[in-house]
Amino acid sequence: MKRLLFLCTGNSARSQLAEGIMRHFRGDEFEIFSAGTEPKGVHPKTLEVLREIGIDATGQTSKHIDDLPVKEFDYIITLCGSAAQNCPVFFGKGVKMHHGFDDPAAVTGTEQEVLASFRKVRDEIREFVGNFKD
Repeated sequence: MKRLLFLCTGNSARSQLAEGIMRHFRGDEFEIFSAGTEPKGVHPKTLEVLREIGIDATGQTSKHIDDLPVKEFDYIITLCGSAAQNCPVFFGKGVKMHHGFDDPAAVTGTEQEVLASFRKVRDEIREFVGNFKD
């Protein structure tokens, strides 16, 4: 089975969303991991918006890239959206690609505005996962 790593700085929102969605919809095709260079813990809104679409990701944890149980991946996908963000670089083997998404964890505003940003990124990631070609 091919291994896929979603990589972001904080491993709290985008990479966690991608891990949960990819595992749910395509877990029979890939062994899926996520990590960051500065893990901040899984954002509660990440779990909330995944539950809204029937995905229970409560077992997912925010991890540092050095703490992953494996070091070799077939695909390494970075998800940081803005060029101003510190998106990590992975030097391992495998196909490296970048698909940027806005960071919903960085959004400020009302509870509904923050939740809307998480839903938007969740839906964009779900579309990306559905179109991902091996």
